[in-house]
Amino acid sequence: SLILGKRLKGKLSMGERKVLNKYYPVDFDPSAIPRRRRGKNEQYKVRMMAPMSIRCLTCGEYIYKGKKFNSRKETVQGEDYLGVKIFRFYIKCTRCSSEITIRTDPKYSDYVCEMGATRNFEGWREGEKKMEEYREKRRQEEEGNRMLALENKTIDSKMEMDILDGLDEMKSLKARQAGIDPTDLIGTLTSKREDIMEQELELNEEDAALLSMMENREKEKRLEEDNESDRFSKPLKLKNKSEDGFRKPLPRRTTNTRTGNISISFGPKFSSKQKKKREENSRKRTIRGLANISVAK
Repeated sequence: SLILGKRLKGKLSMGERKVLNKYYPVDFDPSAIPRRRRGKNEQYKVRMMAPMSIRCLTCGEYIYKGKKFNSRKETVQGEDYLGVKIFRFYIKCTRCSSEITIRTDPKYSDYVCEMGATRNFEGWREGEKKMEEYREKRRQEEEGNRMLALENKTIDSKMEMDILDGLDEMKSLKARQAGIDPTDLIGTLTSKREDIMEQELELNEEDAALLSMMENREKEKRLEEDNESDRFSKPLKLKNKSEDGFRKPLPRRTTNTRTGNISISFGPKFSSKQKKKREENSRKRTIRGLANISVAK
């Protein structure tokens, strides 16, 4: 059979050498193949990944969970858990090549670091450990006290009923949500949106009417104020000339900035130079008049 296999191997092409179904001759007898016996303490090589995060005690290198190793595997002699075998693995540190030993723990479905490294802290393991301690303590307390056991059982049943009620409520809510038709939901949403838009339009129209009313009132008030100011600012209509033949002065409106009072005075407003010139002209006029009177005499 070996000779036939060698001949077939030589005749196979590259595409045919990786097939799943191999050729077995008619006279092939699997019981005739010699089987090698393994010793009890024999180790064999396996490819494994680190089952937990550990730190090497020799060099302090951290080896994280999932790191691949070529390890040696053996069965621990004289130890088992309820008939389940315990295995030991030997790996080497990736930095200093010191040997690290890890074995299985079937009781807690975990691994234990035996030698050469320490396991890093993991919060979930601490929580499980505390929960296990609490359960053990509670079991010991309930062994000699039936009333305490009954109270604890009542509390547990009440908690379980609360959890079941919460689950039923969630199921009913989910069923209600599943029974909603998407088209009906879209229609209700669009109708609500249209109602909101109509309300906003009505409010905008009311606001516009109110604003226009206020603007009209402001305009009327301004017109009244303008009419009042025009009545005081317009000059009074008097005769063009007074009895002595001179033009009568026009009324002048003045406002006191401190008190806000409005006063009306007659006569033009002159500066100091204009006043001096006006006085000189009046003096000359009087002198000329006196001269004319003396000549007439």
